[in-house]
Amino acid sequence: MRYDPEKHHRRSIRLSGYDYSQAGAYFVTICTQNRQCLFGEIVDGEMRLNDAGQMVQSVWAELTQHYAGVDIDGFVVMPNHIHGIVILTSVGVGPGACPVKGQPQGVAPTLSLPDVVHRFKSLTTARYRRGVMQRGWPGFCNRLWKRNYYEHVIRGGDELDRIRRYVEDNPRMWEMDRENPAAQKTKGKESWLV
Repeated sequence: MRYDPEKHHRRSIRLSGYDYSQAGAYFVTICTQNRQCLFGEIVDGEMRLNDAGQMVQSVWAELTQHYAGVDIDGFVVMPNHIHGIVILTSVGVGPGACPVKGQPQGVAPTLSLPDVVHRFKSLTTARYRRGVMQRGWPGFCNRLWKRNYYEHVIRGGDELDRIRRYVEDNPRMWEMDRENPAAQKTKGKESWLV
């Protein structure tokens, strides 16, 4: 089938005109394709990570080691999605600032939020595929993660605290979570946004 821009267009859910490479805190939710529960299970309101879930958690923790200007805050792996807070900082220029092998010293690349999410998805997908082949993890169809992701620009300390609590409490709220395939679908905004 040929590409037809009238039929085959994706509507962006990003804020129009917003610069996602500017310093700030961002809340992201990334879901598995088809809401497939691959990372563990919720038992008594607590997330029990399987090997794949532990891998996802370790990749998130490694982001700060590989990418200058990226910091992380609250994070949780759920059975079929993750919630995390990414903090983009101003990257200074100077010797050793460059995290990319082969790039001239003193050049600090600027990663945007979409870059960070893309790298996280790529790293976890590659490692998950290895787990499928070498360790017998459950397979997935075509892609591990949904194409898009939810993001929210965090606009202050009170909001950051609310989102941290939401992330921390998420396993206890699994029975009502809209990403839980067994839960009834709810409509409207998440309660922490109000």
